[in-house]
Order: sequence, then structure tokens, then C-alpha cells
Amino acid sequence: MNKKEANSFFINERKIGLNYPTYFIAEIGSNFDGDINRAKDLIYLAKENGAEAAKFQHYNAASLVSDFGFKSLKGLDSHQSNWKLSVFETYKKASLNKEWTAELKSTCDEIGIEFITSPYSIELIDYVNKYVNAFKVGSGDITWLESIEHMASKKKPMILATGASNEKEVLLAVRSIEMYTKDIVLMQCNTNYTANKKNLKFLNLNVLKRYQELFPNIVLGLSDHTLSSVSVLGAVTLGARVIEKHFTDNNKRIGPDHSFALDIKAWKEMVDRTRELEESLGTEIKKIESNESETVILQRRCIRASRVIKAGEKLTKENLEFLRPCPKNGLAPYLFEKVQGKHTVSDIKKGDIIRHEDLKS
Repeated sequence: MNKKEANSFFINERKIGLNYPTYFIAEIGSNFDGDINRAKDLIYLAKENGAEAAKFQHYNAASLVSDFGFKSLKGLDSHQSNWKLSVFETYKKASLNKEWTAELKSTCDEIGIEFITSPYSIELIDYVNKYVNAFKVGSGDITWLESIEHMASKKKPMILATGASNEKEVLLAVRSIEMYTKDIVLMQCNTNYTANKKNLKFLNLNVLKRYQELFPNIVLGLSDHTLSSVSVLGAVTLGARVIEKHFTDNNKRIGPDHSFALDIKAWKEMVDRTRELEESLGTEIKKIESNESETVILQRRCIRASRVIKAGEKLTKENLEFLRPCPKNGLAPYLFEKVQGKHTVSDIKKGDIIRHEDLKS
């Protein structure tokens, strides 16, 4: 696919866009399990296995969730039903110590991977601003336009996930960002964290086609919570060039994000298959490729003499046939109507090709 250059921009020194390799964001989330050294280990592992950005989340429980509100809900717990602690306590335990930010950023810089985070309060947006070259808006905040606009006002690239939202809400969020920057990644997303295979039917990757219609100058992406790479390959085929998946070294570890994250093996497999897909997608121009230069001769038919044809004889369907191979000076079968009825200037052997120079004008 070839789209105009307007569909691209830089995140740090990496060009993002339809005509560039897919950009992989390893969502570490809370999978560092409260340990900064483990967070750094996951950064290293993400880099080693093809991620170009390591992403965290900056929040504190009190500014993110209502303890009273969640305790008041009845029967609406989804993946949270497996949490042993309350929602508030789980988020409190899983939150990132913001004092680690500089060290995590430094670790990323040292090994050449981008540090990205989703800040979940106005104050945290300001706090992380000096550490990031792009902002990520989580799906849950797509209707909090004040926060989105505050991020966008920093005039850095914006990555917007659109899980559990409708088209009107997506339009509002995108328009809010566009007041400040045009450097936007718009991600299709299904916000379900149960890691159930049945979730594939809810991904609706074709929404990416709709996003392309609505926002032709926006880079497309996918934020995905399934354990499959099929979703990624499909999204890339449809034009997505930024992929975000949760990343862990062990799905069996205890924590809210481990169960639906890709482990090291699955992550590397996803990246490797995507790179192969990118090579195979190629260009929209239909042509004979360089590796077909011999095949086009060996497998195509051309017009040949089905018997000895004497000089001056008229060419007819009875003394011609269409057989492989077709040398460069051979005539394709579709040219039969143009040579039929013409007379030869010299003898032509049985099986030999018919050439333009063999025929009287």
C-alpha cells in the first residue's frame, strides 16, 4: 500500500506511518509486580524480542477508581471476579511508583527502546511530560476530554485506544486532539481482559476501514488483549502500523495483567510473523517482478508452428498452436487475431515460434 506522506510522523527518531514498519509497543502495565528491578528486566526482554516501546501506566488508585462505586456494583466484575482484593486495593497494589519514572526512562534510553506511559490524572500528565515523546490515552479515558486535551496540549504524538466506545465518542476524542496536534495513532480495541478465545469475534478489525474513511490522515493501530497473533496480522493487512499488546515473561504469575499478556515466545512469534507479512504486502503496483523474469518465459504460451510452414503460406488455426515456453520475441496467444491470415516470408520449422519479422506486412 502506498499512501501520501502526510500519514506519517516521528516518535522520537522512529518514523511512524503506513509506509513504514509496524511499531510494536510492549504494554508492561502492572506486570512488574511492584518491583522496579523486575520492571527493568521486562524492559530488557521487550527490547530483545522486537518491541520498540515499553509502556507503563501512571496512576494512583484514589485518582482512578471509586472504592465506594465498585463495591456498590452488583454482578459487573468481568475479569475482576478473579481478583482476591477489592478493585481499589488491587489498583493500589499494582500502581507504579512515580518516583521510579526517571530510572525507568533512563533504562529505556540506555538500550534504545522508547519509554511510553498512560497518565491517568491531570497532575500525572504534567509529571510524565518531560519523560515521554508521545502520550497514550487508555480506552477507559476516551470520554474524559479534559484529560485528552491536556495531553494533546503538550503537542506530542498522541496514541488513542478506542475500546468499549462508539463512533460518536471516537469522533469527539479525535477532534479534541486535533485542536493541538495532527500526529495521531487511532487504535481499534476491544476492551475485554478475560483472554477468552471467543473474544476474537468481537475484535471487529474492519473498523479500521471505517477509521480510514473518517480520518484519512491518521495512522491506524491496534490495541489488543487476546493471546492470538491472528488479530495483529489482520490489523496490519488492513493498514494498522502501531500494535500494542500486554507483555509478560510468565502468564502464571499472580497479578491483574499477566493472564492476558503475551509471553516472550508468543511476543517474538508475533513480531517475526508480522515482519514476514510486511515483506509480502509489498506495493499496489502490479508488475512482473525480478524473481519472475525466468518464470514468465517458462510458463507462458506463445504462438508456434504446429507443422512445417512454407514461405508464402497463410497462417491459420490449423497450422498454429499455443505452447510453452514464450521467449521474449515470441507472440502471446492473444495476438492470434492479428497474425491470422498473414503470409510468411520464409519457412518455419515445426514447433518454432512465430515472430513479427516472419510475416509479410
